[in-house]
Amino acid sequence: MTAALLDSLRAIVGAPHVLTEGDLSAWEQDWRKRARGKALAVVRPATTEQVAGVVKACAAAGTSLVPQGGNTGLVCGSTPDESGRQVVLSLTRMNAVRAIDPANLTMTVEAGCILQTLQELAEKDGFLFPLSLAAEGSCTIGGNLATNAGGTQVVRYGNTRDLCLGLEVVTAEGEVWNGLTGLRKDNTGYDLRDLFVGSEGTLGIITAATMKLYPMPAARLTAWAAVPSMDQAVELLGMAHRTLGAGLTGFEVMGRFAVSLVAKHFPQQRVPFVTGAAEAADETPWCVLLENSDDESEEHARARFEQLLEQAFEAGCVTDAVVAENLTQAHQLWHIRESIPLAQVEEGLNIKHDISIPVSRIPEFVRVTDALLAEQIPGVRMVDFGHLGDGNLHYNVQAPAGGDARAFLAEQEENVNTIVFDSVKAFDGSISAEHGVGSLKQHKLPHYKSPVALKLMRAIKGALDPENRMNPGRVLEA
Repeated sequence: MTAALLDSLRAIVGAPHVLTEGDLSAWEQDWRKRARGKALAVVRPATTEQVAGVVKACAAAGTSLVPQGGNTGLVCGSTPDESGRQVVLSLTRMNAVRAIDPANLTMTVEAGCILQTLQELAEKDGFLFPLSLAAEGSCTIGGNLATNAGGTQVVRYGNTRDLCLGLEVVTAEGEVWNGLTGLRKDNTGYDLRDLFVGSEGTLGIITAATMKLYPMPAARLTAWAAVPSMDQAVELLGMAHRTLGAGLTGFEVMGRFAVSLVAKHFPQQRVPFVTGAAEAADETPWCVLLENSDDESEEHARARFEQLLEQAFEAGCVTDAVVAENLTQAHQLWHIRESIPLAQVEEGLNIKHDISIPVSRIPEFVRVTDALLAEQIPGVRMVDFGHLGDGNLHYNVQAPAGGDARAFLAEQEENVNTIVFDSVKAFDGSISAEHGVGSLKQHKLPHYKSPVALKLMRAIKGALDPENRMNPGRVLEA
């Protein structure tokens, strides 16, 4: 049966695109190196019709599929298990831009398109595609949609779901649903698009999408501010909303230890107000990176931006600030923020959390949860950073200084996760804001998700994928 399936797959996509031998770690191991599986084959289709053919062939053989984009996920959601019986369906060859409609402000693209490529193509035509995240140079739009990725501009433009108008999907039966509409209004029944966005490949395979474009802003201003406390960071966010209105496109918060790791491990980056001495007690407690994109002239936009900072100084929300003089400086400031995860890797293995809390409750959540962790694990180091503008924190936990990071992960991960997730629940939050559930968090859902919600989710899964062939073992437990 296995040989027959492989022959069928070769006939569908071509023998060079069915990989069974050699080093397959690029597809079999996740980005964080938390999981390593064994695939029956890595199959790389080039068209939607080929995807449909692969799905039908695997269904006939009783073989499950693991859809994969850039393999940059953080919850082990797109790597095969260890059975050697799953087919990894890599969509990276499907990278065509099918159409750009300037009048409708849309672009229709295939799932394997690299996010940064789409940003650059949109900019070349004078438009903005606002989805932006640290992995944009290697993640794909299909993966962004499958996980409903967030990023740094959600405060104005929303998650990937909010940027999507239509989808093309191959179902578990190998049928093709062409929902590539560019309509902003279509009230003709259930919203199938939103059903597949965020489903992590467990209901069907996204092969193409119609995405929103926006006019390129006339002015873009970026500032890095020193903030005395998380309470005042939230106060500054409120001031930014009132002063900048819809022009506020990014509002990131970073704890002192998080940015000091960048200064320590990447000294070529000049981190404002922070040295590489991660344990220094007199450093700035919190930093905020905020961005204003406006259709006004540079002069008028800068005047309003500086007015905001002046008000923040007077209110004691900001103790120091740097305003980028040009786009190069702005990119340098954003590069510091985006380097925090890489600096964490250099510091050693850590326990990651991608959580969301109502913005008003974040300061108290941080105080309470920091204290609980410090009580349980003396010397534990908190790497707090994230998208305060939309209530999403990357609340990561690093081993005590000088400790064995690998042993810390093995011994403390379950305990730390329970402390953090219980606190998230107490503060009416979510244990996954933008990374998804994957296989890392699926066993946690019954503890933190409504039983009614889980019942409905299982009913949807059973209706669309009754044989559990689409990315099994992800999101919902079998």
